[in-house]
Amino acid sequence: MTAPVDQQPATTQADAPRAGLLAALLGLPRWLVGLVVPALVLVAWQLATTSGLVPSYALPTPASVITAAVDLLERGELWTHIGISAQRVLLGFAAGSLLGLVFGALVGLSKLADALLSLSIGALRAVPSLAWVPLLVLWMKMGEDSKVTLIIIGAFFPVFTTASRALRHVDPQLVEAARSFGYRGLRLLRTVQLPAVVPAIFSGLRLALAQAWLFLVAAELLGASMGLGFLLTDSQNNGRIDRLILTIILLAIFGKLTDALLSIAERKAIARWA
Repeated sequence: MTAPVDQQPATTQADAPRAGLLAALLGLPRWLVGLVVPALVLVAWQLATTSGLVPSYALPTPASVITAAVDLLERGELWTHIGISAQRVLLGFAAGSLLGLVFGALVGLSKLADALLSLSIGALRAVPSLAWVPLLVLWMKMGEDSKVTLIIIGAFFPVFTTASRALRHVDPQLVEAARSFGYRGLRLLRTVQLPAVVPAIFSGLRLALAQAWLFLVAAELLGASMGLGFLLTDSQNNGRIDRLILTIILLAIFGKLTDALLSIAERKAIARWA
């Protein structure tokens, strides 16, 4: 009896265009493929507004949003808003990440520090971001310190969590081998333990950066007169939906740009140390 021969399903004429489109997309650069969905959203947005499916007072046209951006640029306000917000985010992210790395290393490497700090830091992590706002206003008034401090709080916890957990699980044989060569304390941490957890550290840093942008809006509720968070709330109060949508788009763009820069640093760090 002849064994059955495996048969591949025949490609129909309907499948051919789909396969050709898939092959064309896979042949494009990754960043270009990533623009397909935003382009489709933009087309759908344009069709929805121009056809009257969605009223203009609820969703302005893409051209209206561009006009709002040009207007802010001509007034010299847009780059000021962007620059002030970026400065707050970068300062808060840098300080919060550094503190998260320091405390994460303590808790991850020391059983005593773990017993002393884990419960308290875990409880503070559960506090919503807006709950810190009235306390920071009372302590630091409505200046820059209170805004940056709120962003520091947002950036701290992702780095702390990933660093502490990753350092707890570093290969003990690797650590013992390093100690046999005389590595101790900070030298051991800097040359063996931290390089072993570089991917995890950068995962925490990327989460911290995303948190920093999220906390920015809450921070700029603290009496800010400039910044993207202020522009967001000011547009809402004045019924400027075109500016409101513009601000959301800008937050998305600059959040992704900073994440992309951190991703480049991550690849270089992994290539060097991991």
